[in-house]
Amino acid sequence: MNDTICAIATSQGVGAIAIIRVSGEEAINIVNKIFKGKDLTKVESHSINYGHIVDGNEQIDEVLVSVMRSPRTYTAEDTVEINTHGGIAPTNKVLELLLENGCRIAEPGEFTKRAFLNGRIDLLEAEAVMDMIDAKTENQRKMALNQIGGKTSQLINELRSDMVQIISNINVNIDYPEYDDVDIITNEILVPKIAKLKDKIKKILKESENGKMIKNGIKTSIIGRPNVGKSSLLNALLEEDKAIVTDIAGTTRDIVEGQININGILLNMIDTAGIRKTDDIIEAIGVEKSLKIMEESDLILFMLNNNETITEDIKELLDKIEGKNYIILINKNDLETKINRNELNVDKNRIINLSITEGKGIEELKNKIIELFNIEAIETKDPTYLSNARSISILKRCLKRIEEIEQSLNNNMPIDMIELDIKNIWEELGKINGSSYEEELLDEMFSRFCLGK
Repeated sequence: MNDTICAIATSQGVGAIAIIRVSGEEAINIVNKIFKGKDLTKVESHSINYGHIVDGNEQIDEVLVSVMRSPRTYTAEDTVEINTHGGIAPTNKVLELLLENGCRIAEPGEFTKRAFLNGRIDLLEAEAVMDMIDAKTENQRKMALNQIGGKTSQLINELRSDMVQIISNINVNIDYPEYDDVDIITNEILVPKIAKLKDKIKKILKESENGKMIKNGIKTSIIGRPNVGKSSLLNALLEEDKAIVTDIAGTTRDIVEGQININGILLNMIDTAGIRKTDDIIEAIGVEKSLKIMEESDLILFMLNNNETITEDIKELLDKIEGKNYIILINKNDLETKINRNELNVDKNRIINLSITEGKGIEELKNKIIELFNIEAIETKDPTYLSNARSISILKRCLKRIEEIEQSLNNNMPIDMIELDIKNIWEELGKINGSSYEEELLDEMFSRFCLGK
């Protein structure tokens, strides 16, 4: 943290400009050594300065240099950003000069890591920075912005604040029993307080299911026997010829993937190999993979052929989707009907008739997905959710411990023991926003960031 770091903060390649970011105690002095223009050590903070980057007497590039002094910077350290022309050669030459004059190359995510360690942002806000960079939909952008702005952290801070109040009241009771103006915390008084905490955690976890959906999308598999139109459906949804379509059974032998955006939620579509018994080794591997993907999917689009009767193997497959999120798609409704819908042991409200060749049923399918996942309600809400697996996992552990405390209260466990359990949960919650953390976690988390952020 005492050294000065630098990195190219824009995508490398040919472009109008490139930005090289420098942060640390010596940031201004180091850049000043290679800058010909105003004396950067004397310019006002948050100013942009025109000049040239030089290597001795040689001009390297015409630049604009932004100088931002601690603590009002992204890292809370002195920070300089050099705007060069966006070619590979001038950008790398400026970076080389910075390294020669005392900087070191930043590790992935190190600027954001410093922002966290310097108290500029908390851990949830830091994770949201990468979410904002990765955002592909408007909902993802809004959710990341709320996390960066601290709205999600506030949910955790309120939980921890409630716990501190309970802990402090118990401590006063134990340490100063002679105080008459402090409520005496008994098991009976603590039960509703713990129940309220549990309800708050449950509410955050429930709403965080939406957060995971916004961030990760809906893993959607297209399942069915060969030649029912799975690849055609994928192409129709993507509005491009992504998958090969032929009348030959077994054409799709491996998965084909694509994404569509439905009201701000990404559907991660997977076209799978047609499921049937086969002696072809390669096709059999594809079938096995299809069954595995079906098990892991958030949504199964199960396709049937209107022009075929329902066989025993179809019934076996339909049994496998029981208890899962599914939609039954009966394709080829432009052909003679041979399928008997009464034989389908499924929710009839989840059956949609399709004719992909005629473009019928696609909009109805999209509307059914919106209905199943309540996407319209998500779109109208302010998306303030936990969205990453790490935070949700911690909160689930805290919920389990709260439930254990409830059981302990019912068993009349001593109040001082209860206080220790609450304190442990309070510390565990602190790992979500970084009030408490392990160095190993930070190294692993920030290593996933892009260089220069």
